[in-house]
This record gives sequence, structure tokens and C-alpha cells, in this order.
Amino acid sequence: MSLYRDEAIVLRTHQLGEADRIVTLLTRERGKVRAVAKGVRRTSSRFGSRLEPFMVVDAQLYTGRSLDTVTQVETLGSYATAISTDYARYTAGAVMLETAERLVDEHEPSVQQYLLLIAAVRALAESAHAPGLVLDSYLLRALAVAGWAASFSDCARCGRGGPHAAFAVASGGAVCPGCRPPGSASPAPQTLALLAALQTGDWAEADASEDRHRREASGLVAAYSQFHLERGLRSLRLVERA
Repeated sequence: MSLYRDEAIVLRTHQLGEADRIVTLLTRERGKVRAVAKGVRRTSSRFGSRLEPFMVVDAQLYTGRSLDTVTQVETLGSYATAISTDYARYTAGAVMLETAERLVDEHEPSVQQYLLLIAAVRALAESAHAPGLVLDSYLLRALAVAGWAASFSDCARCGRGGPHAAFAVASGGAVCPGCRPPGSASPAPQTLALLAALQTGDWAEADASEDRHRREASGLVAAYSQFHLERGLRSLRLVERA
């Protein structure tokens, strides 16, 4: 069995036996890792509280046949309490963790996805922006890293210069009149501008947006995300929108 260390964020946990826990980690160098943390549910555990969702850690593990085993944990970012004690932050964060788990395969490194999730979780914990904006920005950028970047100006199908008035989820975003399929949405121009800002990280424009455009943008982001992930995000239905 080989021993290794890696930075990681805890995505999910569930109980194993009376005292152990299985943790799903998104690591910086090894992608998604599932591991056993032995004895962490005992009150005497030295690192049980460090292996909760939203915690960023420096972990030492050794490889096993089906599950690795956590042997040491040091905290790098303690975000669990700040996120879990606020409903809006917690539900937005839950969607982010579920999305990351869906996008990254086991033992397939994705440093960009790791860094993107860390930054989003930190912004959520520090209340840098409204939770819904942080979530929608994360979803758009995570999908872009995975190869599904949306277009919010030029036509996603033929490349004709925009802006265009229609948005088609299955086509990849904004579409021109000639490419517009039946059933396309017709969002407000300010909504498309907000979506573009969220995807590029233009927080000055995103923070200045109106609630009605945020709601419309969130609906499009949810539809776009679930289309490309091929099945619904279970935690998304719990998110409260302004």
C-alpha cells in the first residue's frame, strides 16, 4: 500500500459501522477520492470535525483496494460552520459540492475544477456576494471547464455576432433568428448580460443586477446545468431564489 498527501475539499460523508465514516474528497492532484476515516465519530477523534463537507484539508492517505484510508488531516480552510449555519449559503453550497462530485471522475485529476470549487466555497463562506450569484457563477464556470461553455452574445450554433434575443439550452446558449429552435427562451437583455458577467467573473456588474434578472438567470442556469449533467441535481430544488 502506498502513502500519499494531497490537498482536498470534503464533498460528502456517510457513516460506516459504529465509529467510522466514508468521505468523498475532491483532491487537487488525484481528482475524486473515496476513503475511510476510521474512528472519526468517536468523541476522542483528533480530526473528526475536519472531515465535514466544505472543509478544505491537507490529508495523508494510503491507497486500498476499493477505498483509501485517511491517516492524518490538517485544516487549510474552515468553511463548514459559516456555510452550514445559514440556509441560503448551505443550500447553494450543497449544489456546488454535488456538481463537483458529478463533474470529476475518481482518480482523474482536474486542478481547475478543484481551484474553482475552493474559490466558490470561500466566497460563499465569507459572504462576498449573494449566495445565488455565487452558485450560478460556479455552475457556469464549472461547466465551461468541463467543455460546455455557454454563449450569451454570439450565436451558439452558427457563430453569428450578437447580441441575440433567444436562448436555447440544448443549442449551447444564445441563438440567432435563423438558428432559433422552437421553445427557445426570450430572456431580457439584462439577464443575458448578467449571465455573461457570472461566467467571466465580472462581479461589479453581477452585484449591481436587479432581482428580477437574477431570478430569470437562475432559471436558465439551472436548466443549462441539468441538461449537460444529464440528470437533475437533487439539492438544487432546495435553493431559495430572490
